[in-house]
Amino acid sequence: MINEGYGVLSTNGHSSKLGPGSLVYIPAGQLHEWVADAENPMIHLCCYFDWHYVERKAVFDTACPICYPPQELHQAFVGPGFPYTLRENSKVESLRIWQDLFQDFYNSGSYTNEQTFMRSLMIQRNFQTFIDYFLNCCMRKDDLIPDRRIGHMLKMMEQDLLHGAPKPLEIYYKSLNMSRGHFFELFRKSTGYSPIQYMNHFRIGRAKHDLQHTTLSITQIAEKYHFSSVHYFSRLFHQLTGQAPRQYRLQQSKTVALGTPLE
Repeated sequence: MINEGYGVLSTNGHSSKLGPGSLVYIPAGQLHEWVADAENPMIHLCCYFDWHYVERKAVFDTACPICYPPQELHQAFVGPGFPYTLRENSKVESLRIWQDLFQDFYNSGSYTNEQTFMRSLMIQRNFQTFIDYFLNCCMRKDDLIPDRRIGHMLKMMEQDLLHGAPKPLEIYYKSLNMSRGHFFELFRKSTGYSPIQYMNHFRIGRAKHDLQHTTLSITQIAEKYHFSSVHYFSRLFHQLTGQAPRQYRLQQSKTVALGTPLE
């Protein structure tokens, strides 16, 4: 992000003049060149990160190596890209907010050790906040990220499924001051499922865990996750996993006995 001043960024076959509040995303491994304005040179805040963890400790001295000459780039250590299109250039609304976001997760680039572990957890929490702002700013409008309101509601729904019976859907969408149609549209766009499908997948996922790691009977598991009957639970379990609950439990027990890693 350009904090102050001006400059030109050349990358991906074109050049862009940037000024205060310009937020730029450059994928790892993409060649680029910054040229600062001679009279009012830019100052920018940088963040180097991976979308997924990449182990580089045996090769690089720092956790976020920066390669200026192209020949030094190790393509094998370039992490996977983001699965959706991100705008290369965006404009932030409040410089102060973004300055604070960058500052809150700044670290020295050192690898985490026993002394820095707790601070690393705090930095990761602050980084998650930054990423939330970043994606809302830089994702194209035709690519959707989950609506924040739906995210908060999913937490409520999951807690209800774990610790009590799920509430009628009307309770959830009225708590968001949404119409039923708008709620269903946002929910499907955010999760890929209808509310009922999402709840069923969530409950079956928890049931799979219990079948693997507890001695609860199939009837007890069906009751625990508020299925109307053990027959409905078994039918839905088979529909979503391709196995009956008892068959799934037996197969997982054999897998553990053979020492084969669980999926």
